[in-house]
Amino acid sequence: MTRRLRLDLPFRVRSILPAALLALTAAFAAAPAHADPCEDIAKQLAGQIDGLKVNFTAANITYLTHPAAKELSLGCRGKDYSVELYAKTDRKMKPEFFNLVGSAAALVFTVPKDDTQTGTTRCLKRMGILRGDKVTMRYKRLNLECARTKTEASITIRRGNSE
Repeated sequence: MTRRLRLDLPFRVRSILPAALLALTAAFAAAPAHADPCEDIAKQLAGQIDGLKVNFTAANITYLTHPAAKELSLGCRGKDYSVELYAKTDRKMKPEFFNLVGSAAALVFTVPKDDTQTGTTRCLKRMGILRGDKVTMRYKRLNLECARTKTEASITIRRGNSE
């Protein structure tokens, strides 16, 4: 009256099945967890630039701190860009700020530091009476956007998705 609930499988399948399941679980358990590339870049920046610290990550933006900048952030995967570096400082910019932004942009976008420093300096120094308080320019395949208010100046460096 009582039926056996065991499936009658050939001996070959019954002996291979547990071994295959064990191998499958071992493969998934040994797979490394992939971190967000934006966090990896931020950690690399913190390791290479003195005084730079990683604060926290929220909504694909990693916030950083440095004594030469009021705000500093690294954004990943926007609608029109793949990576974005944003920095803000006082309206009267110091050489340390230019050095920080140039170094960070060089590491993020893998462009020589001299080129990124030249591009950021040109963009930030073009703001004035003739060109206004918002300057947009392109330098070495990077899109630079500089803006200033009465008390602050900021720069956004992006590289488009297609580049």
